[in-house]
Amino acid sequence: MCTLAHVFELAGLATIVFTPMKDVAERIKVPRALYTAFPLGLSLGKPGDKEFQHKVLKWSFSLLEEPKGPVVKEFPDQITVAEGNQISCPLPPRMNPSLHPAADEAEALYAAYTRAYSKRNRTSIGMQISAEQVPEALQKFAKIVDGEHWAEVGFPNDSLGGSMYGTVHDIRCYYEELACELADGPISPWATEEWFYDQTKAGQLILEARKVMKENGADQSLWFGLATAGR
Repeated sequence: MCTLAHVFELAGLATIVFTPMKDVAERIKVPRALYTAFPLGLSLGKPGDKEFQHKVLKWSFSLLEEPKGPVVKEFPDQITVAEGNQISCPLPPRMNPSLHPAADEAEALYAAYTRAYSKRNRTSIGMQISAEQVPEALQKFAKIVDGEHWAEVGFPNDSLGGSMYGTVHDIRCYYEELACELADGPISPWATEEWFYDQTKAGQLILEARKVMKENGADQSLWFGLATAGR
């Protein structure tokens, strides 16, 4: 982002970079940067704290008043990972034994998703499927784990795996957005990702499907993007 700021500035666009790496901003001589001692992923600070986030934005916009750059301004407050709690979200019991446990779980969590959506009136779901289609999509991954070929379980034909990647993106968004509704207290960086893969039936199913595809010779472009690189 520091490098891109120079590109945008040359095109006549004023830029402000939020960065937790002050030394990098100073070395690259970014035109305007706000140094924030926040964990990666929390660019505006405390999740859900509008007053704190507005303070961060006011500090950043004040950089536009600087007559000359490069300038790096230091935000006075710090946040540590320890301030967030490990996410704890209650998962529902089995409701529909005719479904795979992951699909049953996702279906039972739909009410939590709709509450989260009604509060925020926005969602990141929609790259490939809707929230209502999450259980059906998980059933397809269950078929892969059960031995069906990934090209025959119902995903659109796509040699690069874009439809499967987009589907997993939407499933993760579904879970991570409803987790913000169910979690009690602040959420640590990456906590929803860890919760999804480590605690939910859906996350575990996708990891297993990814493993099956890899072991059975699927091209890396198909299985690699189904989970984060660290998985």
